[in-house]
Amino acid sequence: MQATQLTTEYLDNPLGLDTARPRLSWRLGSSERGARQTAYQVLAASDAARLRAGTGDLWDSGRVGSDQSVLVDYAGAALTSGQRVHWQMRVWDAHGQATDWSAPAWWEMGLLQASDWQTAWIAPGATPSGPAPSPLLRGTFDVDGTVVSARAYVTALGLYELELNGRRVGDWLFTPGWTSYNKRVQYQSYDITPLLRPGRNAAGAVLGDGWFRGRMGWFADKDRHVYGGQVALRAQIVITYTDGRVQVAGTGADWHTATGPILRSEIYDGENYDARLERPGWSTAAYDDAGWKPVAVLGDERRNIVAQVGVPVRRINELKPIGVIRTPAGETVLDFGQNMVGWVRMRVSGEAGTTVTLRHAEVLDADGNFYVANLRTARQTDTYTLKGGDEEVFEPRFTFHGFRYVAVEGYPGEVTPEALTGIVIHSDMTPTGEFECSNPLLNQLRHNIVWGQKGNFVDVPTDCPQRDERLGWTGDAQAFARTAAFNYRVAGFMTKWLRDVAADQWANGAVPHVVPDVLRQAGSTGWGDAATIVPWVVYQCYGDKRVLEEQFESMKAWVGYGLAQAGDDLIWDGGFHYGDWLAVKGQDANIPNPVTNISLISTAFLAHSTRLTAQAARVLGKLDDAARYDQLFADIKAAFNREFVTPNGRIGPDTQTAYVLALQFDLLPDGLRAEAARRLAEDVRRRDNHLTTGFLGASHLPYALSENGYLDEAYALLHQETYPSWLYPVTKGATTIWERWDGLQPDGKFQDVGMNSFNHYAYGAIGDWLYRVVAGINSAEPGYKRTIIRPRPGGKLTHARAAHETLYGRVESGWARGDGGLKVNVTIPPNTEAEVHLPAASAAAVTEGGKALGEAEGVSGVRQAEGEVVVTVGAGVYRFSIAPAGE
Repeated sequence: MQATQLTTEYLDNPLGLDTARPRLSWRLGSSERGARQTAYQVLAASDAARLRAGTGDLWDSGRVGSDQSVLVDYAGAALTSGQRVHWQMRVWDAHGQATDWSAPAWWEMGLLQASDWQTAWIAPGATPSGPAPSPLLRGTFDVDGTVVSARAYVTALGLYELELNGRRVGDWLFTPGWTSYNKRVQYQSYDITPLLRPGRNAAGAVLGDGWFRGRMGWFADKDRHVYGGQVALRAQIVITYTDGRVQVAGTGADWHTATGPILRSEIYDGENYDARLERPGWSTAAYDDAGWKPVAVLGDERRNIVAQVGVPVRRINELKPIGVIRTPAGETVLDFGQNMVGWVRMRVSGEAGTTVTLRHAEVLDADGNFYVANLRTARQTDTYTLKGGDEEVFEPRFTFHGFRYVAVEGYPGEVTPEALTGIVIHSDMTPTGEFECSNPLLNQLRHNIVWGQKGNFVDVPTDCPQRDERLGWTGDAQAFARTAAFNYRVAGFMTKWLRDVAADQWANGAVPHVVPDVLRQAGSTGWGDAATIVPWVVYQCYGDKRVLEEQFESMKAWVGYGLAQAGDDLIWDGGFHYGDWLAVKGQDANIPNPVTNISLISTAFLAHSTRLTAQAARVLGKLDDAARYDQLFADIKAAFNREFVTPNGRIGPDTQTAYVLALQFDLLPDGLRAEAARRLAEDVRRRDNHLTTGFLGASHLPYALSENGYLDEAYALLHQETYPSWLYPVTKGATTIWERWDGLQPDGKFQDVGMNSFNHYAYGAIGDWLYRVVAGINSAEPGYKRTIIRPRPGGKLTHARAAHETLYGRVESGWARGDGGLKVNVTIPPNTEAEVHLPAASAAAVTEGGKALGEAEGVSGVRQAEGEVVVTVGAGVYRFSIAPAGE
């Protein structure tokens, strides 16, 4: 056994933490079945030499008898700003043998106190009323010795990119990120040691409007300056010399500002760039800035500057066009073959003053023409004006687009696929999920789910990446959170966003419809419940108890708001709510499908959030709170039944969503669950295996069927290819998840142009069912310390497989039918165990690795349960075979 992949706060060797007690994790490498840790020892040292000598001067945990290897709290000496901690560890295995020490890892603290900031906020000058050129800011400083290390701590109001001596600092995009700027602004930490030189040095930054002062919303130029009208920069450079001196440089009154080639840069509208206005060498020490203006020094009113928690947005990969189209309207359009988020890199040569225009769209219309009506007021247009001479390369800096197609105008010469490259951007989350099966349409659906997450996880979980919206809708996030956590490691991403959920929560406990809150609207059930559902999902998927500690008051406040709105009868029937958003109304306008009433949905979600808050309280040891919320849940459940459930098991308006919520939120007495499930399954069959649910019902629908004896009906819904269904968009060529079940209608027409995104991840929540039911990977304990493997073969599938990289390692479950039998392959990582449920009539019908279960190494606890054989296994790779019935 060997300890590997050491991480701190989910990150590899992170720079700039402001967590007082960082949490340490490691994985165990071993090929031995049942491999597990029985103890660990951590050494943390103030320098690498001490660590190599085996001295943990900051922390020596000693031998700790524990199998914990994930999110172990640092318990050493208090840490100071800028301090680097070197650490390594070893473990003892099940045989009591100690491993070798792991390879060393490190983390470094950021600026922990507001007083650590010794530089000023600076701004380029007067506040413009509308879009303005992106300002350049520059300053110089001297290096007068041999440098041991140098750090830059940088933040901005707006967006920034930093350069040092003519070179870009880091590769992070859209820094400092989108937060509730009035309450918390992030900063980033950079190691700039290699970029410094003896003597005079120069630092420069270019600023963009971004989310801070650019327009955010649907009302064109009326929604500007949501957080303020003046972009600003704060940068602090800390240099440590070999003689022990520490020098601080950075933004102040001695900096200067001018405009550059970016004439306009907007999140929604794109970027205008005039290369003739470039200032070569502007961020170098030799540059003459005599014509530049002095900056304005601002006050220090935004004191809550916090270190970045989530992963950065980066360029992730590149796509080449699959073809060049000449549309019937005469436009030149490049097809990238995939609805993506980012921009294009253009290579071009031509005369100075030539302007090339790049417009971005998701789809072509029925005639094959470029279609932008669904963008509403968002222009999604970049322009580049050439400076002339050699080949020029253009990429925008402070905008992104949602697109598959790019219309090119004004390009000198012939537009070829080699001229443009698609740059895919998103938050740089670690991929953690795989799924594939025998149905190519389902594989494409899973592809679409992942690409929908990529395009909408750009620093915050947005609803769509193309039109004049791109907001952190809470309802979408709560519906998709579990699927998101399977596809990618989203712990840090969601932790950062949840802190803004709490920061933007209203004083009465109402949770905004979007976070960060730029709409100033709050209180919709199914949306506000993100405050309880998402923390619980993060805890379940990563075993992250701290996120519950941080969010618990927010959870309580949301439930308190709901209880106040519901009143004494505990039926929430007032206020504005989105309800089961975009539920299917039916194809016959004269006989529409019934709508799930708002009061039923609101009361159901109030009960669900109350129960989650009780569960969180229990995890945190707040037993009085747990008992209180348990009783409140019971009371709301009773009220729900009095108001919405008949003695014969009919629920509310008899819609799929009404039954789904009642079943999945445990709102029915035991005696009515079977009847409710029967009615739901009957409705699915009556509609020829079509769904009618919207955003709130869809994610729970297949579970309400499969967990209540109707697996066949759940599979029938999954395999359905006609509208409305999950596969209908796939049959229409979708490469991402659509906002509407019928964004492109069966007759070839588009849905309502006012709201018709072709990259909108909420309905991608079906991915969770693919992973947890079709393939059968389920967390039995938070963070997958114990896993339940329970594949549910069904439908038309002949095989399916999923894998998930947990914090402990890879969990895999796959099955294949053949010759009347079934093979199930399982992988369990070291230091965990699993309960494996095999669809077999008896244990005698099951072998593992060719041996009877009683003889197979690592297999124990064999028992029979409701048509399944259940076994317990430790770490290892297992190959189960189930003989055909009768053999």
